[in-house]
Order: sequence, then C-alpha cells, then structure tokens
Amino acid sequence: MPTTMDHPIISAIALDLGTTSIKAALMDNQGDLQQIVARPAPAIDNQHGRYESNALHYIETAEQTIKACAAHTRNKPALGLCSQRSSLLIWDKASGEPVTPLISWQDDRGASCCERLQSATSRIHELTGLRLTPYYFAPKLSVLLQDHPIWRDKLIRREWLVGTLDTFLIWRWTHGQYFVTDPSMAARTLLMDIHSQQWSDILCQLFDIPVTILPAIKPSTGINLPLDMGLTLQASIGDQSAALIGSLSGNHAEALVNLGTGGFVIRPVKTARTSSDGYLQTLVYQNSDRSVQFALEGTLNSIAAALAPYPIQDCCSEDLAINNIFCLAEPSGLGAPYFRKDWGIFFSQSTADLTKQQITALLLEAIIFRIARILEDFHTASPLTRAYLSGGLSQLPCLQHGIAQCVAFPVFYLQQKETSLQGAGLLASQLKIKPYREAKKIEINKTNTALIEKYQNWKRWLDKLLKSDD
Repeated sequence: MPTTMDHPIISAIALDLGTTSIKAALMDNQGDLQQIVARPAPAIDNQHGRYESNALHYIETAEQTIKACAAHTRNKPALGLCSQRSSLLIWDKASGEPVTPLISWQDDRGASCCERLQSATSRIHELTGLRLTPYYFAPKLSVLLQDHPIWRDKLIRREWLVGTLDTFLIWRWTHGQYFVTDPSMAARTLLMDIHSQQWSDILCQLFDIPVTILPAIKPSTGINLPLDMGLTLQASIGDQSAALIGSLSGNHAEALVNLGTGGFVIRPVKTARTSSDGYLQTLVYQNSDRSVQFALEGTLNSIAAALAPYPIQDCCSEDLAINNIFCLAEPSGLGAPYFRKDWGIFFSQSTADLTKQQITALLLEAIIFRIARILEDFHTASPLTRAYLSGGLSQLPCLQHGIAQCVAFPVFYLQQKETSLQGAGLLASQLKIKPYREAKKIEINKTNTALIEKYQNWKRWLDKLLKSDD
C-alpha cells in the first residue's frame, strides 16, 4: 500500500450515523477502510410504539467518533456522511437546543395520519415511489404539528427548525449556516417528488406540512461545506444508499440482497419507474451535476425476530423441502411488493407434530422463497447476471444455498463488511476509487430438485392465499 512517512494515503473519511452504533473510518487510495472506530449510539427509549433518544448525546458521540478516527491521519480528507433515514427532530434556531427528542424511524406515532390518507395512497406512491407507512418523516411530523398547533407557527416563522438527522448535524457543524438535506434523504420523507427531486406542494398539502419549513435539497456529492471540526463535507446520503454503492459496481444487471434485522433486495435502474407492481422506488443519490441514480426495492419485514427463538445455525440444506407445509416468516406483515399486515408468521398446516428444527427449516424456506421471487420478478423485467448476499443472516449456508438453488443466475456471498462506510467514503472521493469487492460464488454441488419444486408450489400457494383474502 502506498504510504507517506509511514502513513497510508487517505482519500476520504466516512461517518455512518446508525440506529444502534455510530462508526467512522478512513479510506485509503485503494478503497480500503482503515482505523474503523465504532461507538454505541445513545439508547433509544421505546414506550408504546414511541422510539426516542437524546439528539445532543447523539451529536456528541458522532463528534467523538469522527475525531478519534481523524486523529490517525495528518491531512484533512473529504468527509462522506451517511445517515439513518426518516429519524427527525425539531430544534430552536437561536439556541440550537432540541425541542423534541430524536424521533426514530421506528416510531409509529404517524399511524393515525396514514389512516387518514388511505384514499391518497396511489397518488403518494406515484410521486414518491414509496408506500404510506408511519415509519417515514411526513406522517410523524404531521401528527406532531396537529397535536401542537403553536409549533407550526414557530416553524413557519423559522424560530424553530425541523429536519432529519443529517440536516441537524450539518446545521450544527456549520454554525447554523446551512439548513440542507440531500435527495436520498428527502426521498424517504414522503414529501419529495422523486421525478423532479423537489419538495412537492401536492404531498405537503396532503400531509398538512408547510413546504416553507423544509430544508433546501442539495446534491448528494460535491457539497464542499467546511465544518467547524476542520473537515470538508463532500457527500451526504442515506445509509441504505451508501450500502448499495459500497456493495455493487453500479451495473444495472446486478442486485443486492441484504439479510439482517429485516431484509431487502435492491437493484439499480436507469430511471424512476413507479407502477402498480408494489415494489419501492429508491433514489440512491444525486451527483453534483444533478444526474440521479435510482434503484428498485423489495422488502422483508422483521425476519431476524421471526428466527430469534430457533436454532438457525444447526439448519443445513438437507433440512429444506422435506414436507409439504408452506410458511410466511414476517412477524410485522409482508413487505414489498405485497404490503399485507394481515399475514405475519403463518403456516399452511399445523406444526404441532414438528420438531423445533423442522419449524426452523420452514421459516428459512419462507425467506429463501420470498427473496427468490423478488429476484425472479426483477430478472423478468430486465435480466440479472448475478446477485450478492450481505448482512448477518446471509452468512448462513442454508440461506446461501437455498437462494442460489432457486434463481436462474449466479449468487455470490459478499464478504465485505461496513458497506455503508464504504459507500460514504467512495462518494466523498467522487467515486474515483474502484475498490476490489471480495465476494465468494455460492457453488451448487447438487441440484435440490425438491426445493425448486416446493418453491414453485409455494408461489402458487401464496398467490391463492393473497387472492382469497382480498
């Protein structure tokens, strides 16, 4: 590795503002991460569906993390920031003190707003590429303003400010000079038109949120904002977008499967395409020249929670497809493209006579089949050449081989870690670095025809199940 006075040449520094941890790392000119520093994010208080934490403690921890990391380089590299999406707070403009806690994306206080707007779901999907759920910024803020009318007046007069975590951090680190966000974060508010990359008057009216209180939308890259810690912010982006950039080469024929707390399957696409097929449209990022990268996304809900009570490490490929029982394994309801809360963990037949390991296999089958069907839909729309698996659950050989068996193209296990940091660092370096992505092809030594046949039967069962309940 090239060095200068025994120090690696550093091209960027990356900061990841996660829900449970805050991480920073240096990126050298080979695209490798160095000196990764991680600190726990402030604890989230969860009561009756409300998820809140201390915003100032969060910012203090972020500052400590990035300073500890930056201490390992003598130069001042460009900073790339990635943030948890849809978490928000309101703060006082004069003092900089938060008025509200940091309200997590997990918070469901926007549920009543979503119920009120059910008749507008198609219009919202058309403009945002997303579905109406309480997790996004707009429903939560709408309820806050409805419950506290005086807050609306203070925000309109700009005595108070409101924004996502990136907006608050940038505002504080520039001494209040910049009240901004980027399109990838704005796209997850339900208030931005992804086709124009501007705040939508129609959406703001639907949610009863004044457009004038929202931050300016600036490109994700080439930001060039000097921060009070001596660094220059060059990129700011949502965490999932950063993970996609850090995992894929940008090839539209590749897809990323992330299996963690939840699961998602995402592939880059050339243009925004909202349709009735139920898949989400993700705005990945906007270049400094305002060209935009999009992606198509399918989701699985809470799969780690479904598997938590079971011995998943003991399950092997031979345990799959040994009976004719079908399963759904998303405790909080089916994610994209179905969005069905009425189906959580569900079995087609009684499992009373099954062992715990046999039930484990059924749950894993359900995840394999959901992933395979999303990939199949993407492949039908436009051929895929390969898929990459990432995330903690993707390390399970049972899931690896099951997914590889059920799709028509090669599947690889992505062995890189910290992909969000990787993506933020690459964007900060203006994507001039082409890192080596370490991935292992999942070899299929023997075709599991029973699993493939069960997958086809599972699809028919699911279609019939959903249709019968319409």
